Amino acid sequence: MTEILAVFRSRSQAIDCNMRLKKFGIPATIINTPKEANIGCGLSVKFNENFLNRAKTVIKGGNYSAFYGYYIMKSVYGRNFFGRA
Repeated sequence: MTEILAVFRSRSQAIDCNMRLKKFGIPATIINTPKEANIGCGLSVKFNENFLNRAKTVIKGGNYSAFYGYYIMKSVYGRNFFGRA
């Protein structure tokens, strides 16, 4: 399964983004940002890769100053692989 993480430096902006994505019909959840992102503590919004294009439009419209970028999280046989999208 492949999922996308929208990584934020601001917890409040991540929470706002999660609500905004749900408002636009994109199923999303809040998770702690994995250490591999190298941005310290933060929250990320996780959603399925099938929603990436729609989510990019919604996130861009939110004008989030603390948005860090997109990462791909792929789970293969119980192991997670993480990389920049």
